[in-house]
Formats: sequence, structure tokens, C-alpha cells
Amino acid sequence: MDRLQPDRLARLPPDVARPHHDRVALRTGIVHLGIGAFARAHLVAATEAALNAGDAPHWGIAGISLRQPDTHAALVPQQGLYTLALRDAADDGSPRETLQVVGALVQLLVAPPQPAAVLDLIAHPETRIVSLTVTEKGYHHDPASGALRSQDADIVHDLQHADAPRSTIGYVVRGLQRRLQRALPPVTLLSCDNLPANGDTLRGLALAFAQQVDPALQAWIESRCSFPNSMVDRIVPRTTAEDRERIAARLGLDDAWPVVAEPYSEWVVEDRFVAGRPAWEHAGVRFVERAEPYERLKLRMVNGSHSALAYLGVMAGWATVDEAIAQPALRRFIDTMMRDEIAPTLPPMAGLDLDAYRARLLQRFANPALQHRTLQIAMDGSQKLPQRLLGTVRERLAAGLRIDALALAVAAWLHHLGGVDEQGRVFEIQDPLAPALQQQLGLAEEGARGTAEPLQREVQRCATLCRFTPVFGDLGDSADLVGAIARHTLSLREQGVLATLEALQSGT
Repeated sequence: MDRLQPDRLARLPPDVARPHHDRVALRTGIVHLGIGAFARAHLVAATEAALNAGDAPHWGIAGISLRQPDTHAALVPQQGLYTLALRDAADDGSPRETLQVVGALVQLLVAPPQPAAVLDLIAHPETRIVSLTVTEKGYHHDPASGALRSQDADIVHDLQHADAPRSTIGYVVRGLQRRLQRALPPVTLLSCDNLPANGDTLRGLALAFAQQVDPALQAWIESRCSFPNSMVDRIVPRTTAEDRERIAARLGLDDAWPVVAEPYSEWVVEDRFVAGRPAWEHAGVRFVERAEPYERLKLRMVNGSHSALAYLGVMAGWATVDEAIAQPALRRFIDTMMRDEIAPTLPPMAGLDLDAYRARLLQRFANPALQHRTLQIAMDGSQKLPQRLLGTVRERLAAGLRIDALALAVAAWLHHLGGVDEQGRVFEIQDPLAPALQQQLGLAEEGARGTAEPLQREVQRCATLCRFTPVFGDLGDSADLVGAIARHTLSLREQGVLATLEALQSGT
């Protein structure tokens, strides 16, 4: 089968959307760090909508892979073209899918062998926005405090090697340093990752790094560049071989790396762009003065529930989100946690019906066409829990409110760190802090060994686990939290996921 390429777009079936802009005229205005599936399902797709609506051709995107060359290898032969497949289910439950070939990507680079080229792109006169989807672990910060990990090996390296950085923060600041040295205008730094106040977080980390490089650079970044906060909500599972085969059959052309996503999409951005922006309104992007209420809504309701579902699902052996949420006990638990423990911590938002939002979210989780794997969502828990679950826990504890459901979600994460599900299947713990977490597990087992009574032993064990400050911060000092988690971890280990859920819901 022939490969997807610009000169073959006319061969696409009529029901497949394709670029309606002049790709030859496109110039790079956005440099995107972390050009994975998530970015291609929202930022690139939104830019495509703006270009198709007649926006200026200087909003082409250069996609940078910071670690792996796989996206580069797949898309360079296709000159940046790829297919966005939006999947859901018809009324009868059968999968349905709409396809669009996206053309907004004009350059692709892999950072490790080409660091100077990446820095020069950031420092190019036509670059206006540097955007990021590098996941929580890509920020080299302490998840509990938000501080730059100055002793991180990549950060130490990047402070010493201006022309060959390794970290996201290193690329951002060293690229900005070149802009300053070349007397170029400032740019907007746009984080699209699932972090609270993601723009403010990126700004703080960039300034902390820049201060160690050159105080004049720090002052220029602080006074001239902008870091708008944003919130992105779209479920994007990992593309499978079956996805590629199915999409190729529809296209009549081979696409080496299509992207699969749900039709639902919401992107909220603070409208603070120092060098302009695409007309993303054509993709339904909402521009606001403050993104924080939307961030909190998404991180706590969507991501918090997703993580709780994933850890319980992994341990019970439910491989996909739709399989997990189809379990009545788990669906009731997620619904109750959102309604009773998460929703009361959210600020009022004009026009938002939280009950309808919760119901819609449960429907999104139940989408059988996505096949979103629970193990994928379970990755990097140490980076996700502080903002997805522990922030809500902290607020409720401070107010003297119950945390029964939230404690079970946190307990499920700790339980899954054992790496063996209820059927005895072994799985890998994929987390940047995995070695330290395994060491903490060993300390917890050792410290609880001399205690005979099961619950007291479990409390002792969980007290040690909760003293892992990179995740829990000072929450490990809360006896209420430790006790609530211990009751659940003991039940999960002795009774299993379903029995624990049922006991929680019955109040026993």
C-alpha cells in the first residue's frame, strides 16, 4: 500500500477530511516540545482548524521529539501528514469513526542528535510560541512543592552545557537565551500539560533555571515573555497496530502513525500571547482571563477520577477504562467520589451544571471505541497524584471533611506499586521515581514487621509510605489520612478490589 503523502491527498475517499490550506506556504511560528499523540490530537488539530479557516500561514508547527525518534521516523516520510481518528459508539453500541488528515506540521526534529537545531528553532525570528506537552515528569520538578530539582542529573548537565541540553527546561531557557543574545522579540511559552497553574509552574521553573545561568536572562524572561495557563481535556489512548490497519484500510493509504481520540474536546487558555496566536477559536478553544477554575475542574474531576479508576482497574484485572467503568461497583464509587468529595471543593463557575458534567464524564469513560488501557493511565503516578488527588485531600482534611473515597483512590495507587494484580499477573511500574518508591516500600515492610495486630501493622506500614515527601509533602503527618489509607490498603490486599468497593459503599 502507498504511503500517505501530500501528492496523494486527492486519492482519499470523500468522507475523509483533508487540509484546505496551502501547505507549501506554511512557515514555522510554533515550536512544540513533545510531539506525541496528545499534542497532535489537540494543539496541532486546533491549529489546522485555524489554518483551514484562512489564518496566516506563519502558524505552521515544528514538532520536537525530546526523547524517542519514533514519531519523527513515522511522519517525516509523510512530510508531517497524519490522520486524526475520532472514535465513539453509535446508539446500538457499535464503534464509529471520523477521519481527518492534518497538515499543520511542517517540521519534525529529534532533540538528542540535533540540540543546536532545536535551540535555533526556538531562537528563530519567526517563532512566536513555544508550546509543551511533555507530561508531568518532563518538568524536572518536585510534584509536591513545584520546585525545580536542581540536583537532577539532566538539570545539572544543562546548567553546564548551553549548546546541548537534555531537559525540557534546559531547552526552553537555553533557547530563550539565544533569543536575547540575538536581540529577538520575546515569545509565549504555552504549557498544555496536566499541572495545576501549568503556565505559572513553567514560568517558575524557567526563572529558577535562568537565575543560575544569568540574572539578566532571568529578568528578560520575567518581564518580556508570557506564560499563559491552560487546560486541555480530551482522552487520547495509545495508537495500536489494529488502529493503523483499520485506518489504512479506510484511507487506501498507509499512515505509519495516526492518532486516535474521543470526539469531545475542551481547551481553555488565558489570552496572554506576547507575539500573537492562531485563531484557535475556529476549533472551539475558549479564551479566558483566568484558567484556574477550569484547571481545577479538570484535574480533580477528570484526571483524579481517571487515576482512581486506573489503579483499581489494573489491580482487579480490568484492562481498559470502558471495561472498568462497566463494573457497577466501580461506577458507583467513581460517581460518589466525584459528587460527594470532589465537587464540593470546586469553585462556582457560571453556566456549569456539575451534575450534568459528572454524568457526561461517566459516559466518556464508558466509550467502548477508545480501548484506553488502564495501565497507560497508571503510569507516572508519583507525578500525578499531588495535583489529581492529594490537593483535594488536603482541602478536605483542612475543613474537617471525610476523605473515604479519595483515600481509597490513593490506597489503590500504593497497592498497585507491588506490581502484581489479583490474578497474579506481574506488570512493570512505569514511574520516574520507581526505584525510590520500591525502596520506600521496603522500608515500610521492614518498619511494620514487629507489629502483630493487622490494622496497626498496616497503619505503621502506610505511615512510612506517606512519609515519601516528593509525593505527599507534609500530608504524611496527617494521622487521619494515614489511618484512612491503611484501612483501604489492608482490605485491598486481603479482600480484593470488588469486595473493598462494596464494603465502602455499604458503610461496613
